[in-house]
Amino acid sequence: MTVGIDDRSTDAASIPRAWRSPGVVWRSLRLWQVRAGLVMVAVVAGISLLGPAFAPHGETEFVGHPNARNVEGLVFGTDYLGQDVLSRFLLGGWPIVLSAVLATGLGVVIGAALGLVAALTPGRLDQVVMRSIDVVLAVPQFLLVLVAMTTIGPRPWLIVVAVALTTAPRVARVTRGAAVTVVERDFVAVSRALGESRWHIARADVVPNVSGPLLVEANIRLTYAIGIVASLAFLGFTPNVNAANWGLMVQENRAALATQPWGVVLPTCAIALLAIGTGLVADGVARTIAGIDRAS
Repeated sequence: MTVGIDDRSTDAASIPRAWRSPGVVWRSLRLWQVRAGLVMVAVVAGISLLGPAFAPHGETEFVGHPNARNVEGLVFGTDYLGQDVLSRFLLGGWPIVLSAVLATGLGVVIGAALGLVAALTPGRLDQVVMRSIDVVLAVPQFLLVLVAMTTIGPRPWLIVVAVALTTAPRVARVTRGAAVTVVERDFVAVSRALGESRWHIARADVVPNVSGPLLVEANIRLTYAIGIVASLAFLGFTPNVNAANWGLMVQENRAALATQPWGVVLPTCAIALLAIGTGLVADGVARTIAGIDRAS
């Protein structure tokens, strides 16, 4: 049977609009949770990126007695060593945010590639990829990251790579699940009949139609990456134990929570705000893909 090019364009046009990434993004912005989530993420990202320029003191500069709340010239007092809490808070956000974003981005790229390969090559290769992913998923993600940290050491690049490699299998499973249904569509069959390469089919036909679920998964994985990176810092797995870091601030100042809470409250609220914001964005995008995108 000969399939014409017009058939391909007609079938592509019948793809549900909710699965097209530009439509997903713009329609998602109509939801209050997406707008609220973006505001939360923007606030925390702004503090992380611009905070160092406004820090009144150095991250290891002693400015008063330890755990003092009422210190002249200090808004939030001092920490357990007598360092300015506000300065360390303004300086300590970018390591967590940058590591989480880089790890999520790398993990999504690797996972999406694996998922597409599995979906476009059914058979033995698909089984090998997915069964290997099942083995990795059988072990908790945080445990795998901890093994890497204790084996090699808490290095910045290793934190990013370890979180990314443990994120990729989860992204791959979601990508394959979404791509398998797309591969069976008529417009993909048309591309194959026209002799298009698998790379072209993946780029032009499959990726645009799985970008919606992939965007949701990326937001969810970013939330988990934030928690993992912050937890590693809390446990002391940081390249520089003296450097300002939100997770490390919580660990350092938790003993004085009752008398001087700001050293714990500020970083905890920032981490929670970032995680909640990314979660709201993911929820809103998921509602849009499902067709529940009424502004309410």
